[in-house]
Amino acid sequence: MTLSTDLWNSNQDLAQVCLQHPFVQGIATGNLESAKFSYYVGQDAFFLEAFARAYSITAAKAPDWEAFKTFHTLAAGVLQELKLHKSYAAKWGVDLHQIEPASATRRYTDFLMATAWGSDVGLITVAMTPCMRLYRFLGQQLGENGIPEHQYAEWIRTYSDQEFEQLTQQLESLIDKYTNLTASVKSSYRYALLCERDFFETAWTTKF
Repeated sequence: MTLSTDLWNSNQDLAQVCLQHPFVQGIATGNLESAKFSYYVGQDAFFLEAFARAYSITAAKAPDWEAFKTFHTLAAGVLQELKLHKSYAAKWGVDLHQIEPASATRRYTDFLMATAWGSDVGLITVAMTPCMRLYRFLGQQLGENGIPEHQYAEWIRTYSDQEFEQLTQQLESLIDKYTNLTASVKSSYRYALLCERDFFETAWTTKF
């Protein structure tokens, strides 16, 4: 078993919490209140900008050319994801230039940026992978019986797509190549998933 697989399998409790969260289940059914999704879109756009920056920082630290190219490919994937968020923003009337990050969003982005600036490639990759693997998991689960035609279908389609799986596998391959299992690796991976859980919780509970 690879390290990336072991880390994911060891945190299935949090993966299931995210899958069963009412925010995610609202996306699954299409019944999620549009205001909650609009709020999430803005917060996620703020997060993804930090995610793209973290990829670029990590690319500069890459120990070989192949890793350098992979990190830039992954950053390009995030930029494509941000294009999707811009279309969401236009549809739901969200001004992405006026987003004030929630405390859960800020905790997550601060964690990513601090890890990107202060750690080696292996640990940075560990901190970034849970987001990719979790969203791929959610997309697969929500789309496994076919993608329903409702207002959140594009979200499910994006994360259930094989192209997103390929990007996720690229990132996980870097964990397997550059990382050894340590207490810091285990705690960083789990902390990122806790941040994901809190991200959904904030989008669900924020009052409008």
